[in-house]
Formats: sequence, structure tokens, C-alpha cells
Amino acid sequence: MDIVEKINYLIKEKGLSKKEFATKLQQLEPKLKSTGNIPNLQTIYGYLNGKRELKVELIPYIADVLEVPEQELFTSELEFINDYDIRYSKESREILELLNYAPKRLKDDIIDILQNLKTLYSTKIDNLKKDYRGGWV
Repeated sequence: MDIVEKINYLIKEKGLSKKEFATKLQQLEPKLKSTGNIPNLQTIYGYLNGKRELKVELIPYIADVLEVPEQELFTSELEFINDYDIRYSKESREILELLNYAPKRLKDDIIDILQNLKTLYSTKIDNLKKDYRGGWV
């Protein structure tokens, strides 16, 4: 996933339209080094659609609009599960934030449950691979 895909993913995750994102970005008044002007809507849409090269000076402003650290825009280590990116999902962030309020016993129970689900999933995948090899290869 490149930076433009990541930005579009985060825009969608935040429930923003591209127009809302572009408007918020303009309100921060980022100035392009090449022109000294704030990018217009058409230019911002060009960035989001991959038709224009994203300017590095916009990164802090984009991160600000999306309410994420700048570094997050550059991460490409994604693990999708049925097109669901658990590491960057809104739900995952919410769960991590709320875990601060959970008692230790609850955290331990959550870990146990998730470990059991992981084992079940791994076993199921291993069995599917065996069935596939046995039946088709």
C-alpha cells in the first residue's frame, strides 16, 4: 500500500468524503513550495486519485486532518483479513484505547480467548491445506 492508498484508506475509515478531507486540508492553509499557494480542490483530488505526485510539504497537514502521526502515512506493513486491516482499523484503535480501563483479569481472559481462536484458525487452515494437497495434487 503506497501513501496515497493509505491516505484514502484513512479518509474512508474516518468517515470523511474526499471533499470534506480536501476542505479541511485547505483550512489548515498549507503552502506549496513550488507556487507558494494553498492547493486548490482540483489539485488535492489529483493527489488522492494518484494523478498528481503528492508534495512532501503536505504530509504534516494531511496527518493533522486525519488525526494520525505522520509516520503512519508511510507504513506499508499491512495484514489484511478479508480486506480488513486490523492494525489500522478504527475498531482496533478503539479497543486498544479502551483496554487501558480494563482490569488485569479481563485482559488475561481476552488474551486466552484470542490465543484459542488463533489455534482454532491455524488448525482449520492446516487441515484445509492437507485436504487440498490430498485431493488435488
